[in-house]
Amino acid sequence: MPTYDYKCESCDNTFEYFQNMSDKPLDKCPDCNGKVRRLVSGGSGLIFKGSGFYLTDYAKNDSKEKKPAKSDEKKSKKVKEKNKD
Repeated sequence: MPTYDYKCESCDNTFEYFQNMSDKPLDKCPDCNGKVRRLVSGGSGLIFKGSGFYLTDYAKNDSKEKKPAKSDEKKSKKVKEKNKD
């Protein structure tokens, strides 16, 4: 269940309220009973809990890409030269 931020339009009170996503938004300030507005927040980052979630598991690493060795390049050049004849 997410925590929503609200701001009162009358007294400028800002508060958080923990509620289900399916619940109706609050409409009254708990301090002055004035009209409140739900604020849009960025929320928190995605958090993986448990074993097996590591930052390095999904990181791009160019050094792991297979690059042809020099001996492989020579072989491919010889094959191309033979195909030209």
